[in-house]
Amino acid sequence: MLVLNEQDQRALLDMKEVIDEVANSLKAFSEGKTETPLRYVLPFNDDNRYLVMPALSDDLKIVGIKTVTFAPDNPKKGKKTITGSVLLSDYETGETLAVLDGSYLTQIRTGAISGVATQYLARKDAKTLCVIGAGDQARGLIAAVMAVRHIDMIHFSSRTTSNAEVLAQEVAETYHVATKVFDQADDAMAEADIVVTATNSNNPVYAHTLHPGVHLNAVGSFKPDMQELPTESMMVANKIVVESTEAAMEETGDLKVPQEEGIITQASLHGELGDIVAGKISGRESDEEVTLFKSVGLAIVDIVVANYFYKKAIEKQDK
Repeated sequence: MLVLNEQDQRALLDMKEVIDEVANSLKAFSEGKTETPLRYVLPFNDDNRYLVMPALSDDLKIVGIKTVTFAPDNPKKGKKTITGSVLLSDYETGETLAVLDGSYLTQIRTGAISGVATQYLARKDAKTLCVIGAGDQARGLIAAVMAVRHIDMIHFSSRTTSNAEVLAQEVAETYHVATKVFDQADDAMAEADIVVTATNSNNPVYAHTLHPGVHLNAVGSFKPDMQELPTESMMVANKIVVESTEAAMEETGDLKVPQEEGIITQASLHGELGDIVAGKISGRESDEEVTLFKSVGLAIVDIVVANYFYKKAIEKQDK
């Protein structure tokens, strides 16, 4: 059995390869070729959450389970907000193949899913990225967007400006792009071609109207009472895309709150990202379209990413 920590996974990562693997898993999910139950969430210690997410696919021949704890006060203690692990099992025997650190894997999985969305929904000539939020998830999202678009400017905004400044410097050195930190999220996104929101906020993090041609990846809200995006964004978007219609309508306040307000219904969704990958429904169709991808995560994608790292580790051992 392999144990792959963050450093192990980081050394094995090729984000473009992961994005391809994730695209295939999203396609399999939308085609009904996976078993991916809605995640089971247990609250503890007031605001903390324990999430349990099993998944398997006979078509992909993978099986595993992910467990995650979400503790929003952890940064005050110098600890990560999201921690967890992924257990990958052998499809034939059920034996444990690997246990992987879930924090970094979640960062890469989250980024890769939005990388797929960006590939199909953002303008081909997108040059400016806006990142709202400066935690670990933002790093994976930036890596994925950079893997599919030629970005030369990144705008940052965070409730903690010092965190945004640290991330901006790190990104500038890593990707050799221009960066700028804004006090207000609305100012940061004003000139952006692609916007990413990755916060733990329960309330909308911006008030700016989404301008023509922009693509938004929203990944922060994963509970019914968390609404990271203003309801108006759902009204402005020409296409609202999700990983799983069922999960998105149940698990995120970004969709649930506007639904309860009578602003949107399930019919307001353009469809699932996997169906765009499969060519069953359209991606971006014009430079003026406003596209919005709301991600809540899918366990089958975590297991696919875990399997990717496992295969890469075995290949490295065999060399």
